Amino acid sequence: MRLQGSRKMEFKGNFWHEACFVCQHCRQPLGTKPLITKDDDNYCVPCFEKQFAQHCYSCKKVITTGGVTYHDQPWHNECFLCSGCKKQLAGQRFISKDELPYCLECFSSHYGKKCTACTKPITALGGAKFISFEDRHWHSDCFKCGKCSSSLVGKGFLAQQGRILCCLCGSTT
Repeated sequence: MRLQGSRKMEFKGNFWHEACFVCQHCRQPLGTKPLITKDDDNYCVPCFEKQFAQHCYSCKKVITTGGVTYHDQPWHNECFLCSGCKKQLAGQRFISKDELPYCLECFSSHYGKKCTACTKPITALGGAKFISFEDRHWHSDCFKCGKCSSSLVGKGFLAQQGRILCCLCGSTT
């Protein structure tokens, strides 16, 4: 059937009257506008984005390509940032604390254990080893006798007046 004065439209091997080639959602003519097909239905770009596209949890704009998912929420790569320094986290290792993402540096400096000897953060990521005793922590390389500086890793030690000493130094004090 041909509608009077109507052009024939062709798209992906199918034919429509110009007035029948419309967005499945808003019913506006598609003509030569950009369109997106889903399940054999055609949509104008704005309707498709409203109906089907993911929106960034942070900026609420449509995610057209890529993106990350954090706590079952979609994010643009550029919107997924460290809660501390605001560095982009997409594709980087990060740690979550109180449901907020942190880069390793910020997490270590804000929440990580600090070495009693060197005061630098201790991270257990990447297989780093550390020693804990009472409320104190040391990097393996920093766990040394407070008098002779010999390594105490895997050895017995004594705690005297807040210092950690090897058994030899502890027995002569």
